[in-house]
Amino acid sequence: MPLDIAAIQRALADDGLDGWLLYDFHGSNPIAVSLAGVAGRHVTRRWYYFIPRTGSPSKLVHKIEAGVLAALPGTTTAYAGRGQLESGLRSLVGGARTVAMEYSPKCAIPYIARVDAGTIELIRSLGVEVVSSGDLVGRFEAAWDQAAIVTHHAASNALYRVKDKAFALVAAELSAGRTPTEIEVQAAMMRWFAEDGLITDSPPIVSVNAHAGDPHYAPTPDTSAPIRRGDLLLLDLWGKLDQPGAVYADITWTGVYGEPQPEVTRVFSIVAAARDAALGAVQRAIATGRVIRGWEVDREARDVIALAGFGDQFVHRTGHSLGEEVHGNGVHMDDYETHDDRRLMPGTGFTIEPGIYTPSFGIRSEINVVVTETAAEPTGPSQQALVRLDRLQFGETAPRRHPS
Repeated sequence: MPLDIAAIQRALADDGLDGWLLYDFHGSNPIAVSLAGVAGRHVTRRWYYFIPRTGSPSKLVHKIEAGVLAALPGTTTAYAGRGQLESGLRSLVGGARTVAMEYSPKCAIPYIARVDAGTIELIRSLGVEVVSSGDLVGRFEAAWDQAAIVTHHAASNALYRVKDKAFALVAAELSAGRTPTEIEVQAAMMRWFAEDGLITDSPPIVSVNAHAGDPHYAPTPDTSAPIRRGDLLLLDLWGKLDQPGAVYADITWTGVYGEPQPEVTRVFSIVAAARDAALGAVQRAIATGRVIRGWEVDREARDVIALAGFGDQFVHRTGHSLGEEVHGNGVHMDDYETHDDRRLMPGTGFTIEPGIYTPSFGIRSEINVVVTETAAEPTGPSQQALVRLDRLQFGETAPRRHPS
């Protein structure tokens, strides 16, 4: 999608910035590469694209790659030697006092910290203050257009179907007296992904009992556990449509075959309350036009869990940005791993997924939310209680047995 220079300049004026300096070397700044539309190009030299608060943008490119930014508006200056590079930069940002770049003070938000320290030093040596472009990235790189939102809803619907099939598969196996394993269920889910036109950067998490207490557990042939009656089963699955511009959906649900242990039920209720508290905070803010930042959303969920006595067992942020990669470049719901003070922007999608992890089991409940100008709504159902696999109706989702 072409850069909307006028919209960017309005945002620069709103934020009191003199300009946004996009920079890349060898793909080191994927945000700049995406915004400039040069993804997939063979580019081996440094390039700069400066969007001032007023006036026309300017480009600084190497002479042997002078056409790399040809599709972008603005004047072009070509350099070759290092002296020409420095003089070209001085002219490029001349008169600017405060410029945004993909920089995060003390690397507080690594997703934004894409420009190397030496380049930041070089720009500062020209008398320019460099600040984070985090909110600009949220508006102009991480935000989804309507077509992307459509792909998200399609992916979300498909994930819910796969989740339902996986629970039904386990229920059918256990009811028939068989014992499925984590890795067998994972393999079935990947087949269903393919049937629904989904792709993913890695297979779903299928984990039982203590394995569910590890937020990023992944079954392998050596670690895969059997799933038995009475076991807690956690499914975390993420994927997107196999088409250009598609964005991810990402959900987590938990279930048990038989009556759950009282502690498991209690922990689920705490996690669900934390999830709903975070969602409610976002919805109230957007509905009333109040700015809300990622760290505030995290605190809403974390406070619920801490008050219940499980603060030390919630060991990750409350949620992450979604994009063409499952962890996008937009705002994360985080006051734990980082202090994400970026603003939630219209058009952005993210997860809310608090969890509690004990030595014997873990519970996480994950939903996806899309923000518009006036609302923030989940794009799928929120789990209200543990799935009782022994009460499921199943039929066509019975397992596909391979001949032994």
